[in-house]
Amino acid sequence: MAINELSPDELLTTTRSVRRRLDLTRPVSMDLVRECLEVALQAPTGGNRQGWHWIVVTDPELRRAIGDYYGRSMRAYYESGALTGSQFQDPVRAAAQQRVSESAAYLGEHMGEVPVLVIGCITLPDGGLPQGNQAGLWGSLLPAAWSYMLAARARGLGTAWTTLHLAYESEIAELLGIPDDVRQGVLIPTAHYLGETFRSAGRQPLDEVLHVDRW
Repeated sequence: MAINELSPDELLTTTRSVRRRLDLTRPVSMDLVRECLEVALQAPTGGNRQGWHWIVVTDPELRRAIGDYYGRSMRAYYESGALTGSQFQDPVRAAAQQRVSESAAYLGEHMGEVPVLVIGCITLPDGGLPQGNQAGLWGSLLPAAWSYMLAARARGLGTAWTTLHLAYESEIAELLGIPDDVRQGVLIPTAHYLGETFRSAGRQPLDEVLHVDRW
């Protein structure tokens, strides 16, 4: 598949989580997924350890089982009210959050139908999860996962950053045979994109979150 000619800024600012506009019927070739993962492996990793692992799930029964766990987690999260726009007084942000909520609920019901599910994992250091701040550990996986999403975007694929499957991490680890010293960090549904364009998302003004020298 040809790579879209995008400037770095355009690629970075228009790669969005795609939930409703994933093509659930069109297969995604493993060669295309491998291309994206080859890009991901160029991401930074602490101490050059490269402790990441990538599980690409295409088997329909496995996808369905993971989708069932994800859907269960999504329904609980949705019912908690955490996804609603009611926490925002700004009507524009509230409306945007409502759209996110609805699309997230849709994906929760269809995760098992997405043709490719990519689970990014990281090997634990000796002794298991670090005490206190774990930024060093997850910082050696999550940039690579984002690079995968960027590479997919450039190739006409839609992806979404999801972590709700982690409520059932042990069950999914058993399902997929993941060793005890490997933890999951992200689940990225991957499919051909049904939309026509990507665009930037609304964000808070920089000056509301920028701190120079001091808070």
